[in-house]
Amino acid sequence: MPGGTAIHLTALDGIVNVNSLFTLAVFVGLTWNPSDPENTLIEADDPTACRPGPSVAEDLVSFHVYSFSSFLFSSLVALGLKQAIRITRSPSYHRPAEILVRVNSTLLRIGMLVSGVGSAAGCVFLMLALINVVQIKLGTLACGSFNTLAAVVPLAILVPVALLIYVCTVLYAFTR
Repeated sequence: MPGGTAIHLTALDGIVNVNSLFTLAVFVGLTWNPSDPENTLIEADDPTACRPGPSVAEDLVSFHVYSFSSFLFSSLVALGLKQAIRITRSPSYHRPAEILVRVNSTLLRIGMLVSGVGSAAGCVFLMLALINVVQIKLGTLACGSFNTLAAVVPLAILVPVALLIYVCTVLYAFTR
């Protein structure tokens, strides 16, 4: 694997493309005002225990920012690796960089692993932000509302399962 292969470039392209979609979702989420009383589906006659406190809205914004940071970090690492691979494929372009990148193919693997970890962290933070959106819209988890649980339970099951598959695949690729 001197300098990286087409498979590595394709994997890095995939990371960047998926991160771009998730980053867009995070930006859309950040434009929403969780403090607006019109942005809730909780009935006015529901007990106040079902209404989320300000900490849920604060967590929502925090998780969006953490998610954005993770996706941006992951994308920048992936783009840097892609550039390094491209530079090594055209030695007449920049000779010193070719030597730097060709030093150790393990650096490429570690970079891909770090980029994958950034994407996985971004997904976890995005999932936590979505759980807070559900709590603001439908009521807190502590209230035990059917609609709240029906929205959160699949999210809390499917996202970690998908992340487990993703992490296993990244780790498998890392060892090859």
